Order: sequence, then C-alpha cells, then structure tokens
Amino acid sequence: MFSKALSSFSSPITSNYTLSAQPSSTAGPWKIFDARHKKTSKACSVFVFDQKSLVPQGGSLGRTNASSLKRAHEEVVERLRKEASSLARLRHPSILELQEPVEETRNGGLMFATEAVTASLASLLREKDGQERGNGGSRYVVEEADGTRKRRELEIDELEIQKGLLQLGKGLEFLHESAGLVHGNLTPEAIMINAKGDWKISGLAFCGPYEGSTTATSMTAISLSEVLNHDPRLPRTVQLDLDYTSPDFVLDNSLTSAADMFSLGLLILALYNSPHTSPLSTGGSPSSYKRIFASSSSVPTQSNNFLVPSSHPLPPKLSSELLPRLITRRPAQRLSAREFQEASFFSNILVSTLRFLDALPAKTAQEKSAFLKGLPKIIPQFPKSVLEKKVLPALLEELKDRELLAPVLSNVFAMIKVMPTGKRAFETLVCPKLREVFLTQRSAERDLGKEAGLMVVLENMSVAAENCSGKEFRDDLLPIILLALESPTHGLVDAALGTLEHVLPVLDFTTIKGELFPGIAGVFARTSSLAIKIRGLDAFYTLCGGTTGPSERDDDLNGIGVADHKPSSASAILDKFTVQEKIVPLLKGIKTKEPGVMMAALRVFKQVGQVCDTDFLAMDVLPVLWSMSLGPLLNLQQFQAFMSLIKGMGGRIEREQTRKLGEMGGGGASNGVGVGAGKGKNVGLAVGNGLGDEMGEEADFETLVSGRKAAATATNGDGDLMNDFGAPRPAVRMQQQSYTPAANETPTFSWQTSTPAPMAQPIRPLQRQVPQQQPQQSMNGLRAPLSPGIGRTVTPDQSLSGFAPLMPASQFSQPLQPSRAGSTNSVSMATSAIPLRPATNGIPGTNGVAGAGGSSIDWSAAPKPAGGAWSQQSAQQQQTMRSSANGTFGLPPPPTSPNAIGVMRPPPGQQQKPAGGGLDSLSRLASAWM
Repeated sequence: MFSKALSSFSSPITSNYTLSAQPSSTAGPWKIFDARHKKTSKACSVFVFDQKSLVPQGGSLGRTNASSLKRAHEEVVERLRKEASSLARLRHPSILELQEPVEETRNGGLMFATEAVTASLASLLREKDGQERGNGGSRYVVEEADGTRKRRELEIDELEIQKGLLQLGKGLEFLHESAGLVHGNLTPEAIMINAKGDWKISGLAFCGPYEGSTTATSMTAISLSEVLNHDPRLPRTVQLDLDYTSPDFVLDNSLTSAADMFSLGLLILALYNSPHTSPLSTGGSPSSYKRIFASSSSVPTQSNNFLVPSSHPLPPKLSSELLPRLITRRPAQRLSAREFQEASFFSNILVSTLRFLDALPAKTAQEKSAFLKGLPKIIPQFPKSVLEKKVLPALLEELKDRELLAPVLSNVFAMIKVMPTGKRAFETLVCPKLREVFLTQRSAERDLGKEAGLMVVLENMSVAAENCSGKEFRDDLLPIILLALESPTHGLVDAALGTLEHVLPVLDFTTIKGELFPGIAGVFARTSSLAIKIRGLDAFYTLCGGTTGPSERDDDLNGIGVADHKPSSASAILDKFTVQEKIVPLLKGIKTKEPGVMMAALRVFKQVGQVCDTDFLAMDVLPVLWSMSLGPLLNLQQFQAFMSLIKGMGGRIEREQTRKLGEMGGGGASNGVGVGAGKGKNVGLAVGNGLGDEMGEEADFETLVSGRKAAATATNGDGDLMNDFGAPRPAVRMQQQSYTPAANETPTFSWQTSTPAPMAQPIRPLQRQVPQQQPQQSMNGLRAPLSPGIGRTVTPDQSLSGFAPLMPASQFSQPLQPSRAGSTNSVSMATSAIPLRPATNGIPGTNGVAGAGGSSIDWSAAPKPAGGAWSQQSAQQQQTMRSSANGTFGLPPPPTSPNAIGVMRPPPGQQQKPAGGGLDSLSRLASAWM
C-alpha cells in the first residue's frame, strides 16, 4: 500500500533518492522514510505529507461548509511548507539539517529530505511505554548499507537525557538570541533523534519572532487567537499542542521566548513520567487549560512532585534546582536557554566530556592532547549507544590532524573493544577513515605523526580482525599492513610481522599467497636487522603451520623426533610448492651465524619437515641443516637441537625409502654384480641378473653353446665346459697353504746343465683328493681329464702370477724336477703352448705356493737325474700317472739338446714326426707308447 502511495508522490526527490517501502517513524503529520541518494549512496530521511490525511476518517462533517474546509486545509499545507522552509533558513548543529528543499507532489502533498534520523522523540516515548507494559522490544527497523533490515535499538538512559537536553538548550539559545525567534510548539513530536543519537529541533510550523525581538527576520509572527482555537475538522497533529503550551500564550496572550522554556520543562517531565506524556491533559481545549491553572494542586510544582508518580522518582538536582525554575507561572522567573545549560544537573564528568567533545575543534593542541590522554579512563562509564553515536564519530573527525593520529586511534580502538556493536561501527565508520588517512593521503616525505598512528593500528590489529569481515579486511586493512612492511622504520616492520597470527584467520589462501607472503619474503630478503630476520622466520614458521599458542610447549630444543605433546591441529597455510620453492631458498640464503637466527630457522625447518617430501628433505634440507649445525656460535644444547632434527628427518627418510623399495622389489630380488660363494661351490666371481643361480642359467648356457644335454654337465662335478664325457667327480672344499722357500734356496730344473747339487728329498707336489660320492659344482672352474691314459689340461681363467707344478704327459718327457743348485728363469716356449689346468688348494700336510688364481708351484729341491732323459722313463711314467690321477698338473721339460727347443724327440727306432702343440701333439705322443 505504501509503495503505491510513494509512486503517487512523484517529484525530483523520488527520482534522485531510493526510498524504503515502509516509513521508519512519524513526526506529527509527517511520515519519515529512510532513503539513500542514488549517486552518492548517502543516507538521509525523506519527510512526506499526504493531503489525504487531513480528511476525517468518518468522512462526513455534517453541515460543514466545503469551501471553509478547503481553506482550512490550504492553511495547514501553507503552515507545513513554512516548517520545511524554516529549516532551510536556520542552520545550527541542534537544528534538523535540511538536504533537499520542500517540493509538492502530484496529489498536492509535500516532501523534503533531511539528514538521516532514527525516530522522533514522541515515537521513542511511545515505544518505551509499550516496553514498560511488556509489549516487546523495538518496533523500529532500519535498512543497513548491505540491504539487510535490522531492528533499531534505542535507549533513553540518564546520560542520553542529559546530553539531549543540553543539545536542546543550545538550539533554543540559537533561536532566542541569534535568530530572534520563538519555537512556539516545542513538543516530543518536534524533537528528532538522528543516526548519531543527537537531539535536533524541528517542527517549526508555529515558529516566529517573539515580542520585543530586534533581530531582522523574514518570518511572520503567529496569531495566537487563531492557533489557540482548535478546529475539530482537522487532525490534532497539525494544530498547536496545548498540553505543552506555556500559560503565556493561553492565559496572558503574550508571545515571549520564555514560553519555550516552560514547554521544555513539561517535555522533561514527559521523559520521567509514566506514561511518558505531559502532566497537563487538556484535550486540546483552551478552557480545560485555564481550569487546570486555576487550581495550584493541578499545576505541576515541586510540592506535588510535578505530578509524576512516586514510582518514577525524579533526579534530585532536576526536581530541586532545574524544574522549579522552568515550570513557573512568571516568565521572568524562568531560566534562559543559556542559563539552562549551566545548571548543576549537567555537572558530571560524562556530560562535561560530551560538552568538551562538542567544542573539540575549537580547542588548542595542548587541550586536545590532554583530553585524549584522559579519555580512556572514562570510556567504560559511557553508555554504549553514546559511544557509538556520539563519541566515536566526533573522534574520527579529528583524524585530519596528523599530530593527534596516535591518541585518537588509541581511544577509537578502546571504544571498539567495549561496544557490543563494535563490528558494525568499525566497518561503517572506522575502516573508511583508516583507508582515507593512510592510503589515500600518501606522501613521499616521512611523516612521524602518521607513523605513530600506523603503529597504533598495528598494535590493535587483533581488535580490527575480530570486528571486520574478510572482504573489508582485504580491501582496507591489508594494504595498511603491506605499507608498514615497506617502511624504513624497523619498529613498524616488526609490528607488521607481529600481526600475522591475527591476520591469517581472516584472509583466504589466494590473498595470503599472492599478496601477504611476497611482502614478508621481500622484507626478510633485504633486511639487515637481526630482530627483523628473527621476526620474519617466526612469520615463516606460522605460514608453514606452526602455532605459538599457550598450549605449545616447544622450547626449540626437542627436535622433530621428540613427541612431548600432542601435535597441533594447525595445518600449513602455504602449499607445499611455495614452501619448497620459496621459503627453503630463503633459508638457504641466510648468511649470518647468530644463534638467535639459527634457532629461529630450526623452528621453520621443523615445520618444513612436516610439509615437504622426503626426497626434497634429503637433497635440499638436510645439507642446509648440517651446515647450520656446525655454526661456531652455537652452544652444546643448540647443537643437540639441530642433531635431533637431523636424526628425525633422516629416520623419516629411511623409513619412507625402505617402504618404497619394499613395495617395488617384491621381497628379496636383486639386480647387480656381487662376489660370493655358496655351499658346495668354489669361490669365484659371480655375476647375477637378479634371478639367482637356482634358475640354472649356467646349465642352459652350456647346453646352448655345446649342443649337448644339460644332464651331462649337471652331473659333472668339476663344472668343466670342455669335458662332458668324463665320469662325475666328487668335490671337496679346498684349503690353501702357503710355502715360503728358504733364503738360500734357488729352484732348478732337471734339464739344466749347471753344476749338479747334492740330491735333496723331493717334496710331493700339491695334489687334489677327490672323494667319490660328493659332486663338485663350480661357476667358472674348468674340469681336468679323468682318463688315466690322457692328461689334457685347459688354461685356467685365473691370475698368471703362479703356476701349479706340471708333470710329464708322455714317456718322452720327464717331470719337472727343480733343484737347489743352478737356477734358470727361462721357460720353454713349447710348454707355454700346452694349456694349463688350475691347481686346487693344497692338501693339509703338503707344502706348496698358492697363486692368486688358485694355482701352486712346487719350489722344493728335486734330485738331479743320474742318467739320460730316456733311462728313467719307466719310473717317471709311473709317477706321472700317479700324479695325474691325483689331480696335479705336469709340465714336460725341454729336450736335452738346446737346439731342439719346442720339438719332442721320438725314441730310437721310430721316425720323427712334425712337432705339434696343444692336444694333438700330446695325443700323438701318448699313442706312440701305447
């Protein structure tokens, strides 16, 4: 319904302002709508008068003359137009401020815009009556800047009343002394309470110059004869309210300025009365008014407690000093508006503070400083509504003075702490001012006053974070923190870094990573102050998930491996990539070795160890920790703290790597080259590919290259790849014994022509005992021939540093017989062509020299043969066969003739055949004697 009514009130105001759908309050015939300018978004109130409200609800006035009624309506409209026009002429802090002049609507109504008001005093008193009767809370609803509607909480306590009355006194002083006017109708309907809680005078429809006024004015005086006679055809809200009218008007027919002071006294009584109305009840009749004043008992006086019920006692100073000098029959006995403000009723510290605050712009710098220094002591005594609506806005206006920034902001944050509505006040009032002071008005020159104010803001950042939303904080306060980080003053930088624990819960991850962290990293990288370095490391510690709350018992000395308390629930603020790529390189770049910096870095590394991967810890973090742990300035306890963290990280890396390898290897697989010997195998070089010897790769390879069955090789105990037709031979574990020749002993051979030496007992060459039932398995060994008639050898794949003693393989050669006398180092080239078989380790009880490859040579003395090479053939042949059967090697000696080197001579009576080497030569020699 109201929206349709507003659409009919088409005017420039409706085109420039957005009005609420419902009126927030009423003031006489005016409906008050909350409004906001469409371009500037400035809040205001729009007063709307609908001419239809003048028509009686009954709809019939009997024989009433229509023309006279129309004339009465026109007079009312003209009077209301005068009310709005008077606001435009009268400019005072205690007079309602007009923003848009009065306009006519299409249906004949009126409309004008003023500063934002909350309600009229009459509406507030009616609401208070309803609360006292138990009808609930406030019925007034306001629309916030974000479009939400909230219930308006209004209070009328002692301080509010004192403050409001003082403001009314100032307004009346201005009207009486400066404007030369009398209000004429000072009632609760004419008092407006604005958004700041100030009481403003309005309702100037009956305002005009009083008798004896010398001030020039364009306003005309009212006609008492006309305004005192009520017209029953018109609503009482557009006529003079006799319940608050002075007897000067009704009884004396005198238009004096003192009449307003009598009306002010009746208004004060309405504030304390129950119900909150005037003690005079005339019903709008002048005759009733005269009857009341005809009897002293019906007139409010001090003797009858000014007709206020005893259940609502009046303040002592008010009832004894102030009211008797206001509600008095004689105008000359009344207080003037100036004297009213000086009454003892207003003499208390809170009222005096408010009065000083009103005059603060005119005070000197010393007076302002002293006032701001003492204000925090009495802030808790103020009503919270007064702090928000009166004190806080007044202080914020003083932020334009750079010298007062620090003390003003200290008081502002002190008020925000104690105000229940601190969040709303901080977002709507304080944040815009802070942005304007520190960000909009930036200068290149250093401003000490601004730095002092900035320090106060940083010290109270916890209060700001609690009373500010994330968006407001990011837009208004985070730039202030970044500004402090860029400051050359170390104190500001330190304070800015100290706000981190309060800032992080308010900001989102993107803002922290993209805006806050780069600022902190830049400060840490460029600062030369150890205190800032440590503070920056503390910031990194917090960003990596560290907590500094009272529950933390970490003393920086227990390391990561000691869990002396439950882990904190805080998680890393930054992601793993930022920690690894940004924070750790900054830690690597630390050049100082101061213990304070080192221990602060240790705390950061502890958090890094909980965030980063083990590979990164092993390659990038542990080397840095080792370097820091060896700092020359660390004491034992600090060094142990580093070692504890290093061990903890190392243990974590070991466990993680072990787990990975266990999951990948499948339990026991290997891939590499190793040296080992198993049971029943000769010691040798083992090359594996991760599958093991049990797969039979050697047998498969032998079958592949030889084309024979793998079973023959598998049953051949000595593992000779060249002999697959011999009988299996058992293998035994060999032991090596070394033989050391005497110092004067020189080995000689039987074919040498040197001087014969005395015969010595020959030492039996090393022989290998072959058990019959134990097969031998060798990875790289070669088998010797097992046939007694053929002695075939294969050159071993071993070191040539030592050779086993070789025996003659045919009847045309004799065994190697070294002797003590006469030695030679030459070896027949023919013998080198005969492949050698590696000798096994010596049998216990024998003497021999073991080579690196398992071969041995008998260096003991041998008897020199008495006869020729062929005379002892039979005995030597038997020895050769016996040695060959026992597994020893034989080396045939060279022929007796020096010119026949490399040629094997046949016995007498046989034709000489070409000498051969290797197996063919040996076979021909052997078959010749068979």
